[in-house]
Amino acid sequence: MTVREKVKSALRKRRSKVFLRSEFADLGSPAQVGRVLNVLVKEGAMVKLGVGVYAKAKPSVLSGKPTPAESMAVLVPKALVKMGVKVYPSRLTAEYNAGRTTQIPADTIVNTGNRRISRRLGFGNKTIEYENNYTLPKRCN
Repeated sequence: MTVREKVKSALRKRRSKVFLRSEFADLGSPAQVGRVLNVLVKEGAMVKLGVGVYAKAKPSVLSGKPTPAESMAVLVPKALVKMGVKVYPSRLTAEYNAGRTTQIPADTIVNTGNRRISRRLGFGNKTIEYENNYTLPKRCN
């Protein structure tokens, strides 16, 4: 079996829609795995969300181009959890859920607790904003 076949087989078997490059490390050398993931991105089977972070793709209803199979609000917290970061609802989301406001947060903001995150995650021109217990939301554009 080639590395490409191994990676494709591993993708089919996994339920998760988001993957880290390190999850495929045992299937081949880092260069081989990197090349295979780049080919899968070009073919439209996967999309790249950030450095070493990939998601399963589906064709867009409007343009036919590959887009993430789930929304960024779902995929990014899952990716951060896989990286060992505890994720909490943002301040605005917590206020809305508690009933203290009726405004629904428009942007996707992820609270990382006491950790500072500088990693840029997103797809296309939509990136995720981070906040922690010490700062207000920071845009990573």
